[in-house]
Amino acid sequence: MQRNERFDRADRIIRIGFWVNAVLMVLKMAAGYWGHSEAVFADGIESACDFVAIFSTMVALKLGRKPFDEKHPYGHGRAESLSALLVSVVILATGAWILSDSVHTIIGHNFQTPSVLAVAAAFFTIIIKEWLYRFTVKTGAQLASPSLLAIAKDHRKDAITSISTLVGVGGAFFGFGFMDPLAAGLTAFFILHIGYQTFRDAAHDLMDGTVPPDFIVEVTRLAESVERVEHVHDIRGRRSGQYMIIDLKLEMDPDMTVKESHDIATRVKKLIFEGFPNVGDVMIHINPHDEAHEDLIRL
Repeated sequence: MQRNERFDRADRIIRIGFWVNAVLMVLKMAAGYWGHSEAVFADGIESACDFVAIFSTMVALKLGRKPFDEKHPYGHGRAESLSALLVSVVILATGAWILSDSVHTIIGHNFQTPSVLAVAAAFFTIIIKEWLYRFTVKTGAQLASPSLLAIAKDHRKDAITSISTLVGVGGAFFGFGFMDPLAAGLTAFFILHIGYQTFRDAAHDLMDGTVPPDFIVEVTRLAESVERVEHVHDIRGRRSGQYMIIDLKLEMDPDMTVKESHDIATRVKKLIFEGFPNVGDVMIHINPHDEAHEDLIRL
């Protein structure tokens, strides 16, 4: 997959989510207000908060698709992780707001009887948001895009919210008024958990956390399959947006010429690019095989 194609696919998915979310936001806020449901109206406010998250992701993708330059020699991919971090803050803040509001309603016994309009809004939101989640997470996994996966989690969070909202507004509709704010409060805990997971993953990438172990194993296996590569002495990886950046050390015959070892290293790099379309760069260092060598590092 070409570089521009990756970003075009991600951008298309996010734009679909943006406009669907816009329609749902208006419908839920209207249904919550006119249908006398605190849970549905809060769900609509939560969708409004998602606009901040989705808009920031659209901006991040626009920045992240820029190629490397003099000031950013490793590219602009970290913009996606920054966006995911912002998304997590929005999710956490939304969960805290919903939890606080529901607690105040329960304590004050300010219960209302919602109409069937509010029940219908919660039901259709579940279907639409779950479809958006599956649609987005599939592409996000294919592209290994942290911002797309964060948005997918946000869609799943909305679906979970609406399930709880449907139970609460349905119970209140049949006379159990406390179930509407109670459902909103319980949903807040799911939202806070998803926000924490998104924050943790984004922070992991921004702190140059290691990539999945199975990915390292596969790259090592591929590199060692190249003729005259004796061993992969050391390998590290980190994420930059939709791409992985790999550093590895190859052990080779010390009697090789510089050109021979360079050609083999180039072959290894090409094979990694061909086998792993989400690898953005590979930095290779050559060490003599079966000779003691010191790894110089200050980290």
